[in-house]
Amino acid sequence: MRAPTRKMTKLPVFLALASTFHSVLATPTSVKPSSDDENDTPLPVVIWHGLGDTFSAEGLQSVGSLVEKVNPGTLVYYVRLDESPSNDRTATFYGNVTEQLAKVCDDLAAHPILSTAPAIDAVGFSQGGQFLRGYVERCNYPPVRSLVTFGSQHNGIVDYKACSAADWLCKGAMALLHGNTWSSWLQSRLVPAQYFRDPQDLDSYLEHSNFLADINNERKEKNETYAKNIASLENFVMYLFDDDTTVIPKETGWFEEVNGTEVTPLRARPIYSEDWIGLKTLDRKGGLKFKTTPGEHMRLSDEVLEEAFTEFFGPYKGASKEVQVQDEL
Repeated sequence: MRAPTRKMTKLPVFLALASTFHSVLATPTSVKPSSDDENDTPLPVVIWHGLGDTFSAEGLQSVGSLVEKVNPGTLVYYVRLDESPSNDRTATFYGNVTEQLAKVCDDLAAHPILSTAPAIDAVGFSQGGQFLRGYVERCNYPPVRSLVTFGSQHNGIVDYKACSAADWLCKGAMALLHGNTWSSWLQSRLVPAQYFRDPQDLDSYLEHSNFLADINNERKEKNETYAKNIASLENFVMYLFDDDTTVIPKETGWFEEVNGTEVTPLRARPIYSEDWIGLKTLDRKGGLKFKTTPGEHMRLSDEVLEEAFTEFFGPYKGASKEVQVQDEL
């Protein structure tokens, strides 16, 4: 689930950028212009890594270097659940996702620069992508302008590819995942179990899921704030890996439902047609993007990343570009 490994370059210090951003938004769930829309300082970028990775990994740091290369002066923030890289990696397997997400919400809201920016951009790799989506839905302060996810499990998983022979942390987690997925103990402690979703056993999922069933608004009681916050995005960009055999099914990266050999596209599902989390509203204003990239899970080229960072990140004035509202699909 790791970001690609590249040569690491040292990022500059960005404390001086604090003065270029304006006061905290009155309503943190939407992106609003500051009084200095023409400021060419890029919005900060928040990066959340995937399962088995850590915030300090060379590959992830090199992604941040690419962000800064494309948009010089960008403050890059790496989400971490612990300042110890080893503990941060362990937290990708074990922990309560709801509690982890609450910590990230607090960390970003307390950050001296992020909390004063008019908005931020965000990129999530694998499970970090749906966790960042959860951030948008549940707190969104500072508010996200563009969210880019790579191989994320937005519609859950039914299995994971076997762990490497030497990765005992992964092996232990996967053994638990297949042991008693729906126990309250596991749903509050094993991270992948909290986005496990079997279309052939939706009753158990809806009753016991600690995380995914909530942020996908699949239960009877809907959280209107979730839909409002997703709809407030300028862009929600979902990359699917063409040859992904790690995330099962790979189509989860586009919110597609895979039940055996039957694949139901997002736009044919109730989560879209009834706009449970704001995807339809976002799509109608041109902000929902479906993209593919060659290769296996997390096998990313610099070219793909640079293209995404060029198109969707950068100065805040980019948020002022008009979008054509599409006819209802």
